[in-house]
Amino acid sequence: MRAFDLTPLYRATVGFDQVADLMDRALANDVGQNSYPPYNIEKTDDDAWRISIAVAGFSDDELAIEVKDRSLLVTGRKTVDESERNYLHRGIATRAFERRFHLADHVRVTGAAHENGMLHIDLMREVPEALKPRRIEITSDTKKDANLVEAKSVN
Repeated sequence: MRAFDLTPLYRATVGFDQVADLMDRALANDVGQNSYPPYNIEKTDDDAWRISIAVAGFSDDELAIEVKDRSLLVTGRKTVDESERNYLHRGIATRAFERRFHLADHVRVTGAAHENGMLHIDLMREVPEALKPRRIEITSDTKKDANLVEAKSVN
């Protein structure tokens, strides 16, 4: 039994609802997850990844990659084969598929390539300048005091 109620997380935290949603999706998708087509996720750099999906039998025009709402959606739709073929064994699956990957903040798709039956999708995290750490210069009061003229009290 894998039914977890994450409602207490929503009540007790502010701004962590994305983490709870991610856990909710992971638990919901874990049961009966489709394993077709197989894929790899590889880390190519500190802020870069590559998703490789085995798409044997699909051409470029039968594959589609779409990014929407921090989600990467890869779909494959095989065109109908009009020719009459008599297979003795049919082991290459060319059924339609849909693979969804949830992307973290500031992760964007930088490119895709289809070669040798593999679809490679390159991803990179690009943090905006406003969110990057920056050094703040510390000033001292000695510069301000250097321009002051000494004042004496008059009585």
